[in-house]
Amino acid sequence: MIDGGEAIRKLALNVARYTGLAPLAKPFVGGIGAILMLHRVTATPEKPNSVNRHLNIAPAFLDELIADMKGRGYAFVGLDEAIARIEAGGKHGQFATITADDAYRDNMTEALPVLEKHGAPVTIYVAPGLIDGAVDLWWDVVEDIVDTSSRLALKTTRGSSVIDCSTPGRKIQTVARLNAWLTLEVPEEEQGTALRELGRSNGIELGTGRSATLMNWDEIRAMAEHPLVTIGAHTVNHRNLKRLSEADARREIGDVRRILKERLGQEPRHFAYPYGYARAVGCREVGFARDAGYVSAVTTRHGVLRAEHAGFLHALPRISVNGRYQSIAHIRTMLSGVTTPLANAGRMVVTI
Repeated sequence: MIDGGEAIRKLALNVARYTGLAPLAKPFVGGIGAILMLHRVTATPEKPNSVNRHLNIAPAFLDELIADMKGRGYAFVGLDEAIARIEAGGKHGQFATITADDAYRDNMTEALPVLEKHGAPVTIYVAPGLIDGAVDLWWDVVEDIVDTSSRLALKTTRGSSVIDCSTPGRKIQTVARLNAWLTLEVPEEEQGTALRELGRSNGIELGTGRSATLMNWDEIRAMAEHPLVTIGAHTVNHRNLKRLSEADARREIGDVRRILKERLGQEPRHFAYPYGYARAVGCREVGFARDAGYVSAVTTRHGVLRAEHAGFLHALPRISVNGRYQSIAHIRTMLSGVTTPLANAGRMVVTI
């Protein structure tokens, strides 16, 4: 099944590349640096053809990408130094910093050796609820439920229905429908209950968390002591903050600092908004992150960094390095800055 949005984005990337627009534009719109966003990094994904395969890149590609960027003059720095360089207006040359969301175990087992090879720092954003198993990696769970079913019973506030997911194409459509149901219709605080009920009503008992997929606390503590690793906060329970009350959103943003300090002995300085798109973070949430005392906060909005971001340190964009665009040419085009306004209604300085 073709993702129309992805096809359009790849067409735009290829047009910018083959017309020569990207390299010509880079000196003018390439900005001062970039924050790269990773999720999973493994050469052996459990489900190489899954709907969520875009979350994964191969370690070999990460190795190639870092080498390519270093060869083109990027300095790889930690997030603290990246913030200092933004505040200095990029006076010390182009830089990149790597971030990884959710604390997947392969960040330690497969990505870290690549980062050590290049001396490239990484910030890993941790949501304690995911690590403890209090909340699920629901996007994986939804896919598991659909994969094991040919017909799926779904109960919503509008009534009950049966969904045909007997073919690969219909499975993709069903995953998209369930994702929309969980993230738009089900109240954020009830997402876990709804997910477990979906499993039970289809004969599937869900376990607790994804212990084989995510790092445990001992592993996170070991990573926190590594000279290349910074641990950041990703809320307590990986909630969509925009869907929460002010009190609950502030607790998600603030309590995670206390929990991580108790677990790791150090309070996190940096924050990542779960999901990070327009329906998950706005001016209110940026204010909460600033009030909580974080030095920086990142979204998932697409964009390179510019000197103007010194005034928007709690709404920083990132360049997603994912399985959809596992191509050095594509990432070069993104880093040129030409795709920043294309993805953001003409804006060069991307915040929220």
